[in-house]
Amino acid sequence: MSDATDLQKELETIGRQARAASDQLRGMSRSIKDAALRSIATRLRDERDRLKTENAKDLAAGREKGLSEAMLDRLELTDARIDGMAEGLETVAALPDPVGDIVEQQIHPNGMRIARIRQPIGVVGIIYESRPNVTADAAALCLKSGNATVLRGGSEAFHSNCAIADIFIEGAVAAGAPRHAVQIIATTDRAAVGEMLKQDRYIDVIIPRGGKGLIARIYDESRIPVIAHLDGICHTYIHEDADPEMAKSIAVNAKMQRPGVCNAMETLLVHSGAAPMLLPPIAEALAADGCELRGCERTLQLIDGIAATEDDWVTEYLDKILSIRIVDTLEEAINHINEFGSHHSDCIVTEGYAPAEQFLDGVDSATVYVNASTRFTDGFEFGLGAEIGISTNKLHCRGPMALEGLTTMKYVVRGAGQIRG
Repeated sequence: MSDATDLQKELETIGRQARAASDQLRGMSRSIKDAALRSIATRLRDERDRLKTENAKDLAAGREKGLSEAMLDRLELTDARIDGMAEGLETVAALPDPVGDIVEQQIHPNGMRIARIRQPIGVVGIIYESRPNVTADAAALCLKSGNATVLRGGSEAFHSNCAIADIFIEGAVAAGAPRHAVQIIATTDRAAVGEMLKQDRYIDVIIPRGGKGLIARIYDESRIPVIAHLDGICHTYIHEDADPEMAKSIAVNAKMQRPGVCNAMETLLVHSGAAPMLLPPIAEALAADGCELRGCERTLQLIDGIAATEDDWVTEYLDKILSIRIVDTLEEAINHINEFGSHHSDCIVTEGYAPAEQFLDGVDSATVYVNASTRFTDGFEFGLGAEIGISTNKLHCRGPMALEGLTTMKYVVRGAGQIRG
């Protein structure tokens, strides 16, 4: 039997098991799901040494491959991040269960009661890169929303992902959840992704988190509907009336607080009327923190840096690199963001009401900010508990995708013998 045939059979088995588990999860009580999540949170804390040992294998391999410091930061599991994963699970456990919520209800003229009720999607396939905390966050949200999960993490976090998934499964089963409610594809073979994308008989939706190459491949190969979580080419635009200290604080935080994540700023736009005064101190602060600056021609007349190319405007660096462009109008800033951005998270820094409203109306992104760092685009920060990711889709779910985004609708009609004439 060939390796390809073995892989195909393995993915079919995983899919079939997930479908059976989803049938059990659909009617599972909130008390069991919440108990499972709290149990898993405790296990993650208790097993931190095991997690860090497995994570160290991934970090060592990453260094050998020459991963950037920002990418290694995304990969690392510190005590604080393990505690954060556990806290995220406990937060999800404390959230209302969306399954069974009556979204809308009406009475037909003939007396029938028609209700729209939230239901689990069924089986959710998640394909992701780098950050191992996604394993816990995604599995927790799917379990709480009554969905079975098939996880396929990136090879760079293989050992970490498998360890987190094993602990998650142990805790879930101990609390009464189905054995196959959460499954991880435990291979680094890239062909496994292709086989997973063929399992439309069992998997209801694919949620990818990663770079353009991964997303493009999934769109090309998937037989299953996709909710894309594209790259984060996020912008901060400093308007001509911006407060200088606020502008500096927001820009530095948006880029440098954690540069290797999708909600970090990748392009800074500055109004030409404010640039001579505001740009040099911002650039100085960024450079002092080790950020490489790539600027347009007018930018380089004001600060030291490297000449930006057209490619820079469409690049998600995930590193201490920033592209900077000076614009003459708010309209030019909005047009730049809509043309070159990934419709993820974008911010305006301004003291004016009218510019803020124009920016909010004009920028076509999942999350838009006035006078706040793009780093807040996060399910936990938005009060959603953990998150599957930041959806840049316009259909079904947009922005931080959490419990409600993992449900669909069912019409429930209650009658008393009505027939249609």
